Amino acid sequence: MIARLNATLRRLPPGAVYLLGLLPLAWIVWLTLSGGIGVDPVKGIEHRLGKVGLWFLAGGLTITPLLRLTRLNLIRYRRAIGLLAFFYIALHLVAWVWLDMGLLWRQAASDLVKRPYLVLGISAFALLIPLALTSNDASVRRLRAGWRRLHRLVYPAVLLGVAHYLWQMKVISPEGWTWAAAVAALLALRFPGLIRPSRG
Repeated sequence: MIARLNATLRRLPPGAVYLLGLLPLAWIVWLTLSGGIGVDPVKGIEHRLGKVGLWFLAGGLTITPLLRLTRLNLIRYRRAIGLLAFFYIALHLVAWVWLDMGLLWRQAASDLVKRPYLVLGISAFALLIPLALTSNDASVRRLRAGWRRLHRLVYPAVLLGVAHYLWQMKVISPEGWTWAAAVAALLALRFPGLIRPSRG
């Protein structure tokens, strides 16, 4: 079953993942134009973009555990998934700066002071910038072993992103706790030594 699925996936080029990854954006645009985005369209756009970005970040973290546990091989799509995560999180930030703050930088700075969880989100985005810039074959060849070390920044980035998401809630919803548990589980699978005491 898994072997057949892997054979099918080998026929799906990574470019198709980018196209499929634009479907959530198309849905957000449709909701906005049709009036289905919610009573506060700006917040609706912001939250949906941010949540889609988190979905892609978490999706990228699942690839290695899936390979180890099920032999399902999605490695060739990891770069596309990571860049889509960056794309949606960048749009989330743009929506806040442009639609919410109206490009008023002094107001944006004041908002950062009043809502510290925004700092966590911006910090997560800042960590993702070097990852996006080096998500190409030339950077892999040039940085060599350093490329893997650099791309470990995705782990603090996803933790900051989830903390940003949870902190902005007045009361953490069941969905929020599900996100926290899912990311904790993914990191535990990625780094089992963090939860298993070493011998000796």
